[in-house]
Amino acid sequence: MCPAYFLTGTDTEIGKTFITCALLHRAARDGLRAAGLKPVAAGTDAAGLNDDVEAIRAASNVELSRKVINPYCFQAAIAPHIAAADEGVSIEFGLIKASCDAARQQADRVIVEGVGGFCVPLGVDHSTADLAVELGLPVILVVGMRLGCLNHALLTGESILARGLTMAGWVANRIDPAMSRFDENLATLRSLLPAPLLGVVPHNPAGGVIGAAAFLRLPGA
Repeated sequence: MCPAYFLTGTDTEIGKTFITCALLHRAARDGLRAAGLKPVAAGTDAAGLNDDVEAIRAASNVELSRKVINPYCFQAAIAPHIAAADEGVSIEFGLIKASCDAARQQADRVIVEGVGGFCVPLGVDHSTADLAVELGLPVILVVGMRLGCLNHALLTGESILARGLTMAGWVANRIDPAMSRFDENLATLRSLLPAPLLGVVPHNPAGGVIGAAAFLRLPGA
């Protein structure tokens, strides 16, 4: 099967889906068939669609069914384990792994985006971190560059390594264009995170997600 990566972030609302889509466009630009998955999503519109899932579908150049891309989609935009309990659903890792395997058979690169931060609960006794372990994929960490990101990034990196996972790389996403001492914070993360920097994405890049792809490279490239 093709190489695949589990993409996580230092928090929610730090641009995981934006970076997932940008990496998919980067892969397509490199001549690869690229597919993105969002196994668990919460928050739907009147048509029952989730914005992140639709963005990932649009950025992929391999056509997969929504059920493969997104096995679990909940209506309320709340923590996924709470949304799942409200709807009487149990999030099963076996179904997610089957979706991932199916995507890897049809693409050259697959990116599996987690939900929230790395340790967000997905049920009573399992979390997004446990899902990453179950899938056994190298991890890409998106760091939302803002005040406080050093602690969040370093703790997340420690948590990834403590579970025996490999960090394939990390992305600095400039969500706060006014962040004080950006260069020094970036240098600190480059020296302390145990993975290569895959790119620095500016705030609101020209060309949107397609433009952001120009600032990124794929792991191993």
